[in-house]
Order: sequence, then structure tokens, then C-alpha cells
Amino acid sequence: MFLSSRSENMLFGMGNPLLDISAVVDKDFLDKFGLKPNDQILAEDKHKALFEELVKRNKVEYHAGGSTQNSVKIAQWMIQKPHKVATFFGCIGTDHFGEILKKKAEEAHVDAHYYEQNEEPTGTCAACITGDNRSLVANLAAANCYKKEKHLDLDGNWELVEKAKVYYIAGFFLTVSPESILKVAKHASDKNKIFCMNLSAPFISQFFKEPLMKVMPYVDILFGNETEAATFAKELGFETDDIAEIAKKTQNLPKENTKRQRVVVFTQGKDDAVATVGFLSALVQERPLEECIRAGHYAANIIIKRVGCTFPEKPDFH
Repeated sequence: MFLSSRSENMLFGMGNPLLDISAVVDKDFLDKFGLKPNDQILAEDKHKALFEELVKRNKVEYHAGGSTQNSVKIAQWMIQKPHKVATFFGCIGTDHFGEILKKKAEEAHVDAHYYEQNEEPTGTCAACITGDNRSLVANLAAANCYKKEKHLDLDGNWELVEKAKVYYIAGFFLTVSPESILKVAKHASDKNKIFCMNLSAPFISQFFKEPLMKVMPYVDILFGNETEAATFAKELGFETDDIAEIAKKTQNLPKENTKRQRVVVFTQGKDDAVATVGFLSALVQERPLEECIRAGHYAANIIIKRVGCTFPEKPDFH
């Protein structure tokens, strides 16, 4: 165990803090709102009623969510001690849901520093579950209000960025504050630290390709699943749908910090996001690549069996 190499605020994450509202629905519900059984989309006006209807269902569960926030939470759980290994930045509203997110972050021992504003309510994500499928509809609201100059640039906050050794930001945040991502990514590159990013969803490569490609030269480790990889390849004109070939071409995209070769991790299977996190937790502890992958599989296997992003009290991964 690399106990000596674990310290507070080693892992830095920044993203959209959302409160997940999950409920089991039927096909009629999906059809009514034009949802695919397995998808991740941003809410539009036509989805407003969806949130209201979901909350009225008899078995609704609330979990602290948001891709990056979940990721740092699981990494913290895998590492266990010390507490606050993981830092998280994002924007919430000054409301009840915001208070729940703060409480959940505290319970998970994550050092969350939220930018709080009162113009927009805390963001929510509707998880519409049918069988083994989950259709996610994110209403960013407050999460969309993150301001670099009002939060990231403040001395006390930037110090926490400087303390970190590994950075992880989901592609989802490209829709909110690409300038914040670039500032963090450049810092990591200049100081030869590890910057990780996730392709997050097909729509990121499709509609936010420009900010994504601005950050790409600073990305040391890129995560994604096979659907995201295929969409990314198509947008970049790779002219192949072979996952290994796409990974190779992605690895060879221009890179600022030549001291580190880019690592590309494309997962196959529906619960790939969790594998990413197990990988991160081992990475923070300076484990070799093979062990990062093994940790990823472990985390995925445990969490997939549970509802929402919840996990047992302690991992038994060695």
C-alpha cells in the first residue's frame, strides 16, 4: 500500500453537482417524453413535466449525483483514509437540494467547495429506470452557473487545485465552463501532473467538439465507452469503427506534455463509468497501470449491483 503517497486534496474533480431523482418507469413514460431506454441527455422545455411526474411516483430515491462528483466520491471510498483525498468544485443553489448535496458530500468525506448562487436552483438529474436500463435527463440549472472568476480563480480555491496530483473532469462540464477546464488542464500539464477526462456522452463529441479538442492536447488519460468512442471517431473523421484502432488514433492526437504518453481507456459494457473511478483511485495511489485497470473492474462489479451510486461501507479490494 502506498500509504505515504496519500494526502488530502490529491485528487481534484470539477463538474456538475446534481441531485439524482430515480424511479422505475414503464415504456409509456419513456415514449411520452421521447426518451431512449439507455441514454444521457440535457433537459429541454418539453421535459419540465417529466420531473414533476417522476417526483409524484410512489418509490422515488434521491442520491447525490453528477458524473464527476460521483467519481470522486467512489475514489474516496476506495481509498478510505485519509478523508478528503478528493476535492470537488461545482455550482449549486441556495436551497434544500443544495443542502442535501452538501450533506451527502460530507458523509462521503469529499472536500466539496461549491460556488453557491441564488439565481438558479440546484441541478437535478432524472433517472428513469426500466429493467436494467437507465435513461438520464439532466436539468443543469445552477450547475450551469459555475463562474471561473467567481470561484476557481479565488486564491483559497486555486490553492486546492495546486495541491492535487491527479485531475479528473467529465466531458459534461465542457457545456458549462470550458475556460475553467483549460486553466486546470494547463496547470496539470505545466507541472507534469496527471489530467484525466471522460468523453461522457455522444452529444459532447457531436455538439461540443470545439472546446473538447481545445482541452485534448492536455489530456493524459482519456476515458470513454464504446458508443462515445465511436461517435468521437466519426466526428474526427477517423474512418474506422474498430475500438482498438480508435484508441490508437486518439492516443496519437497532439499532446502538450510529451513527458507522459496519453493513455486511452475505452470500456465495453453498460456500467463503464464506475470502472473509470476504480482506475482513478489506484492512480492516485501511484499504482501501475495493470492494477488501475483491476481496481476499475472491482469498483464496477460492486456498485453495479446496487441502486444509484451507493456502495458498502468498506471495499475489500487489495
